[in-house]
This record gives sequence, structure tokens and C-alpha cells, in this order.
Amino acid sequence: MIRKSWWKILAFVLLMYTSLMGFLVDVPSPPGVPLQQSIRNLFFHVPMWFGMMVLFTVSLVYAIKYLREPNSLNDYYSLEYARTGAVFGILGLTTGSVWANAQWGSPWSGDPKQTGAAIAVLIYLAYFVLRGSLNDDEKKARIGAVYNIFAFFMLFPTLWILPRLTESLHPGGLGSEGNPGLNPKDSTPELKLVFWPAVIGWTLLAVWITTLRIRVQILNEKNNSYNG
Repeated sequence: MIRKSWWKILAFVLLMYTSLMGFLVDVPSPPGVPLQQSIRNLFFHVPMWFGMMVLFTVSLVYAIKYLREPNSLNDYYSLEYARTGAVFGILGLTTGSVWANAQWGSPWSGDPKQTGAAIAVLIYLAYFVLRGSLNDDEKKARIGAVYNIFAFFMLFPTLWILPRLTESLHPGGLGSEGNPGLNPKDSTPELKLVFWPAVIGWTLLAVWITTLRIRVQILNEKNNSYNG
């Protein structure tokens, strides 16, 4: 039992470590940058985006697998990984707004990276609306898989390309002057010792949640087959 659940235990340990050390670790105060304590959001905001990208990537893989080998299991995996990924995307936007309010004076400033992230999440939310509008299960899975592939590749212009070509307060943008929490020059070994365990812990938690959702889908399918 322990050998099968080691990664769940690891997720719990890492998140306990993150929750504790995230508020106890010494944080830097670069000259001229009023980071104060807001940089601690680094351990909760950024891992949401890491986890989201992992989940959306796995969802993409299963969408392609479904198109090559149509079966309900591949569809369940693709759907549920996309669902949890969208939740993590919303959490990323929420925690980012908290950080933006502390650093930029407003939770939403229309920054290109904020806007691009919101568009990316909305594209995935449209995926669930599309699936919900179809009644035929096979058509729902097939069209959903095609849209899933489209949604994944839309992440690149909305998150990585267009926001970097315009002026941005967010780190990584052209002329960026925002919170340099991820700037290697301003980061510290102590921050990294909390940040990377946080990324792994939150991502494992996301996978754990998704596997539970998949099990529910499989049980519902078996129950419907039995009642039918």
C-alpha cells in the first residue's frame, strides 16, 4: 500500500513543508524594490502555473491518444486533467491578483501577462462549455479532443509570446519592472529550497485530485452499464 501511495505521501510532506517554511524562510529585500513580505506568494502563485502546464500537457497527450485509439478511458483522462488544470489556472490568476495588489496597487491592472493568462483560462473554460453542449458521448469526446489540442497550442501565444513583446510590469515582459521574485539575481538559495518543493508538491496534489476524479468517472460508467 505504501509503495503504491509513496507519491501521495510525498505530496503531503512537501506541502506541509511549503506551508510552514513559506512563512518562516528569510526573504530578500532588493534595494529600491518594496517586496516586503509579498514575495512569499512565490511559493503559492507560481507553482499554480507550473502545475497547470503539467496538467494541460498530460491532457493534450490523452486527447491525441483518444483520436488515435478512441475509448472512454482516454477521454476521461484528457477531460479530468484539463479540468484540474483549469482550476489551477484560476488559482494562479487569483493568487497573482493578490500579489499584484500588494506590488502594483491594484489586483487587476490590465497588464499583458494578466490579460493573456485570463484569455488562456477562458479558452479552456470554453472547452467544458463545448462538451456540455453536446449530447452524443462519442461526438463529445472526439470534438473535445480536437478542441483540447487547439486550446493547448493557444497557451503559447497567450502566455509566452505576445506578453513578452509588450511593456509589462510582470517579470519577463519587455521593459518589465515588476516583482523580481523569479529574477536569479534577486533570488536566494533559501527561497529556492522552498520554491522547488512547492512546485513539486502542488503538482503532485493536482495529479492526486485528478486521479480521484478519473476513478469517479470510471465508477459512474460501471454503474450506468450495470443499471442499463
